[in-house]
Amino acid sequence: MAIIKPFETVRPQPQLAKMVASKPYDVLSSDEARIETIGNPYSYLHITKSEISLPKNINVYSEEVYQKAAENFKAFLHRDVLFVESKPCYYIYMLTMNQKSQTGLVCISNLIDYEVNIIKKHELTRPDKELDRTNHIKYTGAQTGNVLLTYKQNEEIDSLIENWIKLKSPIYNFVSDDKVQHTIWNINENAVINKITHLFETKIKETYIADGHHRAASAYRCLKDLGTNASLQSHFFLTTLFPANQLSIMSYNRLVKDLNGLSPDEFLHLLEENFIIEKELYPYEPNHMNHFGMYLDKLWYKLIYKKEDNHKHDILNDLDVNILQNNILQKHLGINDPRTDNRIEFVGGIRGINELQKRVDNKDAEIAFSLYPVTIEQLFAVADKNLIMPPKSTWFEPKLRDGLFTHLI
Repeated sequence: MAIIKPFETVRPQPQLAKMVASKPYDVLSSDEARIETIGNPYSYLHITKSEISLPKNINVYSEEVYQKAAENFKAFLHRDVLFVESKPCYYIYMLTMNQKSQTGLVCISNLIDYEVNIIKKHELTRPDKELDRTNHIKYTGAQTGNVLLTYKQNEEIDSLIENWIKLKSPIYNFVSDDKVQHTIWNINENAVINKITHLFETKIKETYIADGHHRAASAYRCLKDLGTNASLQSHFFLTTLFPANQLSIMSYNRLVKDLNGLSPDEFLHLLEENFIIEKELYPYEPNHMNHFGMYLDKLWYKLIYKKEDNHKHDILNDLDVNILQNNILQKHLGINDPRTDNRIEFVGGIRGINELQKRVDNKDAEIAFSLYPVTIEQLFAVADKNLIMPPKSTWFEPKLRDGLFTHLI
């Protein structure tokens, strides 16, 4: 069963919360982060992407970057931008985007649950990204990235959270610059805290990583690296748990830098073996499973996957991300391991279909693919069978903001 705990979070002063709260470190490039922080010395990006405080030519994985992160974190505490909560608490985090709200519980989750697969995964991580956040945790002594977990809905937990929201005032309530409203309550009454802990321990058999595989893997790797020097707090990691019926998944699209030595005509001819190819007049965003958009040589195409007559249902191979990987990226473009191949880039669906076209037109890539989103049911089915999707298969929106909660280890 799921083991969660309240914790003494590090959080911003209420009047600074909106300025501190930042987009997750992994959805912004260094240049985008520099632009994002212009005129805002309180942005948490100064900690999560500390290279923005250093010369532009700095290696983002260098020791100097992690030292700067630790320095900036200490400075935020010293200047009273951030403070340590006076007692262990749970928190309720409501995000509202386009008039739709989702409400989660902020806590720390047990890394032993992660190890024994009570916290289920559906993606592999990229070694360089995992090492980056492991080093960040070690130097700062803190987990600065929040892992989004989901679980199968429980009415008793829903009711408890809803009642707290009705009776209490939020500690934070602001609208970020991307028009998402962030409303947060702290649960500081021992009886309610104990009830929540008990409900998860007795009613929730497993949780699922929705967003944040690298952050979770880094926390676990850090624990193992610390060995006998690991503190009690380092056995837990920062999470926010949402019931599955509240989450929305967007597509995670692909850019590829080249055609693996093929001409556009040669490549299109090869695709005909597994796909029906139709030209599109406008950027194509799939509205059906097994349909794909492709932008190549200034033209958009719809690709419709041809299932074989003797096709047998297979949870993993039926995923659109795997159909694309197996029948195009690996088969024709030579991308055998998308975790490590630097010829592929992943673009979250929130950036819009036009972002793919712009990147290809700007020569950042030669070809782009748009996908139909993975469903939450598919995510559960894959994770329950201990199977793995290709990396960057799901994009959850709205995103939790960094900086509102930090877990000290």
